This record gives sequence, structure tokens and C-alpha cells, in this order.
Amino acid sequence: MATTESDPTVKISIKDVFKIFGEQPERALELLKAGRTKPEIHAATGCTIAVNDASFDISAGEIFVIMGLSGSGKSTMLRLINRLIEPTSGAIEIAGRDVAQMSRSELVALRRNDVSMVFQSFALLPNRSVIDNAAFGLEIAGMEEAERKRRARTVLQAVGLEGYDDSRPDQLSGGMKQRVGLARALAGEPTVLLMDEAFSALDPLIRTEMQDELVRLQSEHSRTIVFVSHDIDEAMRIGDRICIMQNGEVVQVGTPDEIVLKPANDYVRSFFRNVDVSQVFRAGDIARKTQVTIIDRQGVSAAAALERMEHYDRDIAIILGRDKTYHGMVSRNSLIETTRDGASDPYRRAFLKDIEPIPAAESLSNVLGKVAASAFPVPVIDEANRYLGSISKSTLLETLDRTA
Repeated sequence: MATTESDPTVKISIKDVFKIFGEQPERALELLKAGRTKPEIHAATGCTIAVNDASFDISAGEIFVIMGLSGSGKSTMLRLINRLIEPTSGAIEIAGRDVAQMSRSELVALRRNDVSMVFQSFALLPNRSVIDNAAFGLEIAGMEEAERKRRARTVLQAVGLEGYDDSRPDQLSGGMKQRVGLARALAGEPTVLLMDEAFSALDPLIRTEMQDELVRLQSEHSRTIVFVSHDIDEAMRIGDRICIMQNGEVVQVGTPDEIVLKPANDYVRSFFRNVDVSQVFRAGDIARKTQVTIIDRQGVSAAAALERMEHYDRDIAIILGRDKTYHGMVSRNSLIETTRDGASDPYRRAFLKDIEPIPAAESLSNVLGKVAASAFPVPVIDEANRYLGSISKSTLLETLDRTA
């Protein structure tokens, strides 16, 4: 099968995809493109529009969460990716190869070598040991016993089940069973992992544990993960980007903070109404470059700093190195006081000592107290100590208010 040229950063590309269930999908598609509504099409043909003209790209190495209410088309969309169900129209490309055009042998090879799936149901074989369950897919593929058990043992260790090789499924907790299911999917060393409500059957604490486990595994061996969920907290915890579906249509795709701050419609907004945004945003997400900055170099005096602050009507200034690294913060009062004291170098001695910059990766929940306790906006720095902006009380309140 021919491979089209594609962006190497894009692992999966969904292009104008429709999925219509029923006996007259072609007629239903014609009616849909002619502008007829889903109820009208169902009345005329008995067909159901499950996915309606979906188009989006999934980047290599990201966790991409598809979510929506029941009947939104999210699970159908996932099954279209590895062609567990056939698309009615459109292209589904994995690394530039259109899955919809693959022969049966090519599709089998794709599922064995590149794409694995984890379902909500553990689907473990009760009469087999943990290691044999983990190696089952490799056995079906015809791999020799020694090699498949070596691989299975490696992935069991990776998911925290070292030492459980000979246990039976009925000896495991729900979370451990799902780890076996995850190990089975990882044993084939796939580049794409499809997960359909994989943790929804687990108790809340175990679900959180499995979410953390997935993120940890992703940090150790980056794969492209497409994760279907109806749980907004889960999507926000693990998703690099989130795709919201409604009535078979893709309503919005974006990072968690993009969707929280700029929801496409009331349907999207309703998902995030009760989200604790302090757990979603980082300091770097809301830092603003609204403060006066002064480059720390020879010739800069307290008078020059005060003049610049006066010009921009600011009470404080951020002092930066030539490479934009953060050196400190001064205020009008601190500059004036050190000048009155007769200090030989009042400019540098005016640095405010109680202001500690906040790392950009700090969660907003940890920032709240620091900003509230500070008399001044708090500077935010990156890993290289470069200044990214400041967070004031008003900025913080505005962020919380916009997401309320």
C-alpha cells in the first residue's frame, strides 16, 4: 500500500471521517451532506450518524484524550483508528498510511506491530497465569515461548507486577488486573496505544493510581496514546490535548488550559464548570509581562531606575541580566530609602529581600498563598532562571473568575 508524504510530528491524521450505522449509509451520507438533520436522516433511512465529518491530527508521543457524553461518538472514533469498524467515508492515516485502504494482511500486521488496544474490561483468561496473559498477543503472533515470556516479564516489571508471573487473575485486585491488561498491550512494543475507558471500572483511588502509572510509563517510553474518557478530571490529569465530541462532531481540540479558558460553546463549558483550575494551570500559564524591566549593567543608577518607573507609572521594576535572567526586584520606596541612607550602590542594595520567584512549573494551587501573601506581583522564572512575567493578585483573581 502506498504511503503518502506526511508531517513526521503527526502520528495519526483523521481527515473528513464519517461513520454511519445502518443499511443505507451511502444514501444517509448524501442526505447529511445536503444539510438534512440527524433525526430527518434516521426517519428516512433508519441510519444513525455516529461520526460526522471528523478532522484532527494527533502528534507523535502525546496523550490525546477524546471525551464527550454517551452517544457523542468518542468510542466509535477510537475503533475507527485501528479499523475495528469500517469508516463510511474519509481517511485515517497512521504514520502516513491510510488504514481505511489497507488489505487484511496489512491491517493484521499493523495491529501486531504498531497499534495495541486496552479496553474497559480486563478480558483476562482465567485459566492462564499472569505472565501467559501478558504474553498472549505475542503467542497468537507466533513468537517463540522464551522470547515472548522475556518480553512479558519486562512489561510486567514496568507496570509494577514483578513477582506475580505465576499468579492467576482471580488472585489479583481490580487495579492489578488492569495492569496485566496494560502489560499485554505493551508487550508488542506498539508505537500507538488506544485506550477505551480503560480505568473507568476501577475504584477512584485505584483509577488515580493507574493514571499516574500511565503518565510515568509515558515519561519512560514515549508512545502516541489515544485515550477515550467521560471523566473530565481524568482528561485534565493525563491529557496533553483534549478532543471534545458532541453528537458525532468534533467540537473543540486543544490543551486543557486552552479549552478551560476559551470553550467553543456551552456544551464544552459545561464539562469544565466544576473543574478545580488551580490544579490545571501552572505559574507560567498566567504570568504576564506587564511590569517594567531594567537591564542590570554598568551605568544604571537608582535615579535612572526611578525615572523609568515614573515614566510607566509603576511602583516596582524587575531587574534582569542581559540574557534575560532574573536578578531581583526593586520598588520606588526601596530605591528612595537606600539613596537617603547614603549607600554607595543604592541601586543593587534596593533589591527587595522578601520576594522569591516562582518556578514556571509550579501548580496554581501552590501559587495562591504566595501571591496572596506578597505586597507585590511575584516574578515567575523558567528552569534557566529566565524571567517569564509576574503574577499579581488581580491576574490571579481574573484567571479564577474567567473559569468560574
